[in-house]
Amino acid sequence: MPAVEMRPIAHIHTDFSEKFGIPRQSGLVEALTARVIFQPEYRDPSAFRGLEGFSHLWLIWDFSQARRTGFSPTVRPPRLGGNKRLGVFATRSPFRPNPIGLSCVRLLEVAHTPQDGPVLVVGGADLLDGTPIFDIKPYLPYADCKPEASGGFAAQPKGADLEVICPNALLAPVPADKRPALLGVLAQDPRPQYQDDPGRVYGMSFAGFEVRFQVEGARLTVLGIKTKF
Repeated sequence: MPAVEMRPIAHIHTDFSEKFGIPRQSGLVEALTARVIFQPEYRDPSAFRGLEGFSHLWLIWDFSQARRTGFSPTVRPPRLGGNKRLGVFATRSPFRPNPIGLSCVRLLEVAHTPQDGPVLVVGGADLLDGTPIFDIKPYLPYADCKPEASGGFAAQPKGADLEVICPNALLAPVPADKRPALLGVLAQDPRPQYQDDPGRVYGMSFAGFEVRFQVEGARLTVLGIKTKF
């Protein structure tokens, strides 16, 4: 079969410079905001006409930091503790025949900027900073929402399970508009789901800060927040 070439039309800019800590699905932390900036050839305002009428969008993107050579028919979903293998097509693993991701995000604004042209401000994205975007499509509730659908082994969201303890003095350096998103990400429990060591100190990068924390039971305690640079 002939190869199909796809070129990025945009890149997304988020608060995640590393994969650790990124929510496991889009929409789990609505307070997260990101900006989709288009390549120069796709900045014609006509291409965005009518987009403001939609509340949500599908982002089709490239798992650019999850490259493997060869095909593995099974993977170990973190949701199952990393101990059970399932077929790759029954999971949302990044290690796929074609490394394509799909995320549903809330459209907050179509900002028309003098430097970058139309920029999409979105909420709830689960993408690494700089991720290439292949395409954007509007979310259609009548076609895309199926309340009766079966969700298999991931039928229920993991949920924000943890109580986050973060002293105000530690949180103070974080800009006020970033704090709800940071606390929401921590509440989702960024740790690998097969790790449960209350003595371990974890580090997570977020919005230019290094966040250190421990988890014991259902409580996450922030130990330190400092700028990375």
